[in-house]
Amino acid sequence: MASVHDLAAYILRQTGPVTAMKLQKLVYYCQAWSLVWEERPLFRAKIEAWADGPVVPQLYRLHRGTFKISKWPQGNPEVLSEDDRSTIDAVLKFYGDKTSQWLSDLTHMEKPWREARRGVPPGAPCRNEITAAGMAEYYGSL
Repeated sequence: MASVHDLAAYILRQTGPVTAMKLQKLVYYCQAWSLVWEERPLFRAKIEAWADGPVVPQLYRLHRGTFKISKWPQGNPEVLSEDDRSTIDAVLKFYGDKTSQWLSDLTHMEKPWREARRGVPPGAPCRNEITAAGMAEYYGSL
């Protein structure tokens, strides 16, 4: 299985520079749709329901304080399988031209993020996990 760092490196290779927020949301949607289309996760890293939407803390630790990211310091996009790349490319084709704010707003309307933040005041810090099961169930129903 690839790592979230392999995925981030591949996304940036395909898209060119993006904001840190947009990278986080694209990684989230790649995981979500892999769970539906491939019936397996792309990576094992935890996704948390932060105030601005889904965030992978492993990625955040490396891009913290950076607004725009051009390349990823870790990861090897070559380890992604052909099926992985096909899923990621489809996600990028659909979501790739959207702004980071649009993607954040979209995640706020969707059940996995909302359920993980249930009971948490708007804008408050939250480290609750968005589960793979919750993602697969919601996105699989669309």
